[in-house]
Amino acid sequence: MSELINNRAHRIQTMKEIIKHLHRGGAPDAVRQELRRLVRETDASEIAAMEQELIADGMPVDEVQSMCDLHSSVLREVLVEIEPASPAILPGHPVDTFRRENRALEGAVSRMRAAMQAISSLPDDAASPPLFEWRQAYNDLMDVEKHYQRKEHLLFSCLERHGITGPSKVMWGKDDEVRAALKNLGEALRAEDAAAGEWKLVAQTVTEPALIALEEMIYKEENILLPMAQNALTPDEWGEIWRQSPEYGWCLVEPQTGYVPPTSTDPAKMAAVAANESLAFPTGALSPAQIHGLFGALPLDLTFVDADDRVRYFSEGPDRVFGRSKAILGRKVQHCHPPKSVHMVEQILDDFKAGRQSVAEFWITFQQRFVHIRYFAMRDDAGAYLGTLEVTQDVTKLRALEGERRLLQYDEVVA
Repeated sequence: MSELINNRAHRIQTMKEIIKHLHRGGAPDAVRQELRRLVRETDASEIAAMEQELIADGMPVDEVQSMCDLHSSVLREVLVEIEPASPAILPGHPVDTFRRENRALEGAVSRMRAAMQAISSLPDDAASPPLFEWRQAYNDLMDVEKHYQRKEHLLFSCLERHGITGPSKVMWGKDDEVRAALKNLGEALRAEDAAAGEWKLVAQTVTEPALIALEEMIYKEENILLPMAQNALTPDEWGEIWRQSPEYGWCLVEPQTGYVPPTSTDPAKMAAVAANESLAFPTGALSPAQIHGLFGALPLDLTFVDADDRVRYFSEGPDRVFGRSKAILGRKVQHCHPPKSVHMVEQILDDFKAGRQSVAEFWITFQQRFVHIRYFAMRDDAGAYLGTLEVTQDVTKLRALEGERRLLQYDEVVA
């Protein structure tokens, strides 16, 4: 094999074989040297293609995810920046906002490490060490959830339209690892009356691993995900992400001004029924405005997935339990869930399609609310599978009802 592989397909195949060797237990240093010898440079799109091919070849997503940080460390030395096909990023563009949020997160990481360093200088038996700065930095880091939500539900959705699915599956799993690490840190920081020596242990065993995981994801976003997205996504898709981002909020910083998204005029996204027409049903007829109002007034959330497993509709009630963005429309429902729960989604869909089951239900406590989630198989008159309807309802108040109410009484006063 030549010292320098210029062909993209050959580079991807070579990286695959080297990474497989790493998965089989190969020493990272030896793999790194071999990679440098065979592949002098690669870019984010090739790394994404390599991960996607590994998954297509049968390597489980969780296995790719478990080795992802090691892949990253091995590939860093040959990674070069993609020259974006899109124009220069303007202030306020989604990419600019993602990057500015990463800088703010890095600032919070630095503040947390400084707080830990201050405690490390104390004697182990020092009582009630100062934790305010540590806890404040932790509160700032928890804002990363907004950053991850926009990435997972908006950016990943658009990438999947271009056939780029591998990186999103792996990165979502890594996001969940960061979430779990931060959750463990939060539980540790709630402790009281611990001596400095105990807090030093928390810093070493809980805090630093969480910060490293967060920093590793920042590196992957900056050097793999965002450059790849700049090359793949269209101006209309960036505009779509920009318009829907406020639904999830911003992480530590507000978007700047300067970027103006293109106006969407895609006729395929317009309603097929004129506003003054009605759709006829066996039990009546409704106009588009009435249908929209009806679904919006229901005290529950609806999401419909068609027979090809693609999200086709969701209702927009004022108090949705789980957030939805229009970017998920047309997206495979499997890609709308973190990797750890995809197997359950697949089982429900398989059982519904095979006719083995028609209803699946769950109930959970979510943000101090008791939530009932049901999935219904939708079939035509002949029994053919049409898709799956998800019905989510906050039943906290219903569970608390007692006795009877027979007289008219409004719970809310409308001005």
